[in-house]
Parts: sequence; C-alpha cells; structure tokens
Amino acid sequence: QVQLVESGGGLVQPGGSLRLSCAASGFTFSRYAMSWYRQALGKERELVARIGSIGGTGANTNYEDSVKGRFTISRDNAKNTVYLQMNSLKLEDTAVYYCNAGHIALNYWGQGTQVTVSS
Repeated sequence: QVQLVESGGGLVQPGGSLRLSCAASGFTFSRYAMSWYRQALGKERELVARIGSIGGTGANTNYEDSVKGRFTISRDNAKNTVYLQMNSLKLEDTAVYYCNAGHIALNYWGQGTQVTVSS
C-alpha cells in the first residue's frame, strides 16, 4: 500500500530551523512530483514547495512567495524521501505540514506533521 510518512516537525523559536522529511513507499517514487503543503488554523491548505519528477515538465522546483529564500525542497530518489529545509522560521509558518505525491491522475497524501513557531 502507498504510504507517505512525515517527520521532523516540532516547536521552534522564531528565526530557528527545522528539516522535515517524508518517507515514501508503495509507488514508483522517482516518477512523482513531490510537494509540501501546509494548513494553518482558519486558513486554506496551501502549496509551500514542489520538486519535479524525473522527466517532468516545468520548473524543477517552485516555492510559495512567502517562503522563497528561506525554505529549500530536495529529494533523494534512492531513499524514496523528500525533504523540506526550513530556515529563518516565522510565527506565520506555524501549521500542519503535509507531504504530497502526484503523477497524472494519482495523488497521495501523508498525515501531516505539526510545526509550531513560538517564543
């Protein structure tokens, strides 16, 4: 069965850093675009960052404007894992972060990991 398991969330002070990981199994990881989404209380779920698949179209990576220059998405196809390095964290980054895998009509989601930025 398909599994996406996020880890690395937690409590961090403003200006701090976290690295999220998403371990994937049950599908051909390298063929899927991988994304991080987040949802804060009272807000819509939003795309944070995306990294393309092998043979994919468009830009290899893209980011939501508010995280550009602070967050970096990367993937290790040999480990079936996608990462989100988050630096210079702000209070408004507080949210549940979700891992997503997409390929044509297929779309998979993890259960999410909580990131809380607080002093």
